[in-house]
Amino acid sequence: MPRPILATIHLDALRHNLSVIRQQVGNSKIWSVVKANAYGHGLDRIWQSLMQTDGFALLDMNEAIYLREQGWQGPILLLEGFFEPADLHIINKYRLTTAVHSYWQLDEIAKNQLDNPIDIYLKLNSGMNRLGFTPKAYPQIVSRVRGIKNIRSVTLMTHFANSDNEVGIDEQFAVIERLQMNSLPHCLANSGAVLWHPKTHGDWVRPGIILYGASPSGRWRDIADIGLQPAMMLQSEIIAIHELPKGEKIGYGSRYTTEKPMRVGTVACGYADGYPRHAPTGTPVMVDGVCTQLLGAISMDMMTVDLTPCPQANIGSIVELWGKNLPVDEVAKSAGTIGYELLCALAKRVPVTVV
Repeated sequence: MPRPILATIHLDALRHNLSVIRQQVGNSKIWSVVKANAYGHGLDRIWQSLMQTDGFALLDMNEAIYLREQGWQGPILLLEGFFEPADLHIINKYRLTTAVHSYWQLDEIAKNQLDNPIDIYLKLNSGMNRLGFTPKAYPQIVSRVRGIKNIRSVTLMTHFANSDNEVGIDEQFAVIERLQMNSLPHCLANSGAVLWHPKTHGDWVRPGIILYGASPSGRWRDIADIGLQPAMMLQSEIIAIHELPKGEKIGYGSRYTTEKPMRVGTVACGYADGYPRHAPTGTPVMVDGVCTQLLGAISMDMMTVDLTPCPQANIGSIVELWGKNLPVDEVAKSAGTIGYELLCALAKRVPVTVV
């Protein structure tokens, strides 16, 4: 028998989440962000469940080619643009839309011989200081772009640093408004802006983490009433049980000492499966549908959990690490990280089933 760990991808949840986003954004078109192998869910497994999207946005040129070869005829956006001049011929061949954030990219588009003009997303650095042209330079760049015969259309694109927290988007949005680029289509809203800043929706939006049913803020309570559904469930089983007296130490580094007689279970899941090694004692876990906690350090292949709240648990009892009943955001918060990281970190050795 295979090791009893399993990730389940729920395609209905993805379709449902896309419909929820559609209701949020009205007439704005949707780029479904499937970078990082669809946030760990597997691009090959899930893309067809998102065929009601208006376009796919990603980073990897090979993933873009994969979608074309699988039959997707709609728009595909390269979020980081291209990295070598030769990439332009792939963009041209496969009819890809590319972000442009650097002068050298414009130079290469202008001087290359392309069969057809391409669509670009011209990146504005509105305050995140990661990619893009400065607000001061942007109007001149737009003028230059309009004179390049290899460019068919240009869309203003930026990224919000704080759409998911109390800082918000007002400062960056004011930068965009001051530019008065109303003649250009706009693509501004990431997941946080999709949910909480409707004035940013513009012509296109770029939902990522919310497609997969997790929160852009890292707090499940922030999206609990929106109707999103987790698309990934990670489960394992209890493979051993120990009855320990008070004063016994558990796991590497003896990080946990029992304060009373305890019944503890060993679970077949560890950091080599993608579970965060730094998750502390107290991180929530579900055993037979009952919420309990981790005890001690996470090993490469195993972890230990408190069975006090679930005395009925036995060897073979189902353990939910995250999913329908235990939001990945709650696990991530306890581990001092974000749900994005846990989903993307699912290890290749974990079997995956699609339902």
